[in-house]
Amino acid sequence: MSPTPIVEYGVTSPEVLASMAGIDFVRGIFEGRLPAPPIMQAIEPYDSTAELGVVVMYSVPGFRHYNPIGSVHGGYAATLLDSAMGLAVHSTLPPGSGYTTLEFKVSFIKGMTKDTGPVRTEGRTLSVGRRAATAEARITDAAGRLLAHATTTCLVFELPTGT
Repeated sequence: MSPTPIVEYGVTSPEVLASMAGIDFVRGIFEGRLPAPPIMQAIEPYDSTAELGVVVMYSVPGFRHYNPIGSVHGGYAATLLDSAMGLAVHSTLPPGSGYTTLEFKVSFIKGMTKDTGPVRTEGRTLSVGRRAATAEARITDAAGRLLAHATTTCLVFELPTGT
């Protein structure tokens, strides 16, 4: 068994972010060349990949994700879905562009527990324009059963360059 890679968490400087094409930025995070966003400490994704407009992440829901009624909190799924959709959008953007989530809708289909095992989250863009982008994402279990899905609208904007 290979050792778990050490992940550095942090925020990439605005100058570095603005200088990179979106696909290079997302791949840089997944490959460990750039820090992973601190929110990822909560979901610990692994084997993440990015192509133009498509992001895939794997994660394992655990007891630490439980809500008061004994199942995985919806925030776990929402974080995975929002992250996958946002990063899919970001993967399509040119240098100097960024995005932020304006809204998203989540549908929870099947509950998760610590026994669910690895889940796969796939985010995919639907439309990316100069000012707005839409995307969708799905979480499935190892058997391919749908656990949750979502859609988002993101605002696309020019990043401040600090000059």
